[in-house]
Amino acid sequence: MKSFEERLTHLEEISETITEGKIPLEEAVSLFEEGIKISKGLEKELSKIERKIEILINNPEQPDDKPELELFPELTD
Repeated sequence: MKSFEERLTHLEEISETITEGKIPLEEAVSLFEEGIKISKGLEKELSKIERKIEILINNPEQPDDKPELELFPELTD
């Protein structure tokens, strides 16, 4: 599997190719479809990373402490 950065670079290349408008419509649609698949995969991976970071940031100091799972808990009151 390609790294996150490699897939992001490929997605940017797809976007540039489509934006230039120098390819046939069928090829543009095919590239667009590939780009959507890559984009959804990257978004899913970012969501996992965000959840992991939230857990790490809110890691309880004591075994009995419960972590804060809200992004801005001070704004909920």
